[in-house]
Amino acid sequence: MTTFTPAPGAAPLTRMIRTQAVMETRLLLRNGEQLVIALVIPLLVLVGGLESGELVDLGSGRRVDILTPGVLALAVMSSAFTSIAIATGFERRYGVLKRLGASPLPRAGLVAGKTGAVLIVESLQIAVLSVTALSLGWDPEGGLVAVVASVLLVILGTAAFGSLALAMAGTLRAEATLAAANLIYVLLLVCGGVVVPLDRYPDAVQPLIELLPSGALAEGLREALTGQGVSWLAVLVLTVWAAAGAALTSRTFRWE
Repeated sequence: MTTFTPAPGAAPLTRMIRTQAVMETRLLLRNGEQLVIALVIPLLVLVGGLESGELVDLGSGRRVDILTPGVLALAVMSSAFTSIAIATGFERRYGVLKRLGASPLPRAGLVAGKTGAVLIVESLQIAVLSVTALSLGWDPEGGLVAVVASVLLVILGTAAFGSLALAMAGTLRAEATLAAANLIYVLLLVCGGVVVPLDRYPDAVQPLIELLPSGALAEGLREALTGQGVSWLAVLVLTVWAAAGAALTSRTFRWE
């Protein structure tokens, strides 16, 4: 006769994070509004930017080679910042986070789960955008160094934008988070060095834009994918933003 011995307790942290990441991924992919922000808008910017001709000054060089890295940065910003901020804000409003807060899942586990989900979605975004850009004539350079540098920048950009999104969603009301996330998204798209290269801005504001997470990510990807190597300044800027965002989230995030 077999005796059943209950063994209550939390699952290992890695399993909790993996389960949370899978759930977050399903929620992101089922949300039509989030998919518009994550994929449709970057695709429109890519195609529209190529068709805009002289309306948007992208500087010398082939437009598709200049525009594509910026669109990849926009995709990261869409998923890691805007989507996460809005989704988390409303999860907090409707009590989802309160229930998670009562579970064994720690705050760091929630952040890791959401980050893992975003990385999965970003992989799909980058694949679709890259295939589209290649079909439009994109010719990336730099070989293996460019690939490694781009992956590093995307991971750091995801950490920076994701931590800032959670800091916002964990302190503001859901409606305020919705408005602020969309406003910041538009401002960074227009003025944050995402689509238009840094050297197209006035000299006086270039240092400021270069220190923004959007400017650092986009410029870093441009340098990597045009064969200029790794932008260590971009790596440093994104690392600082990620660390600052994580510290702010750990101090201010509220489950309800």
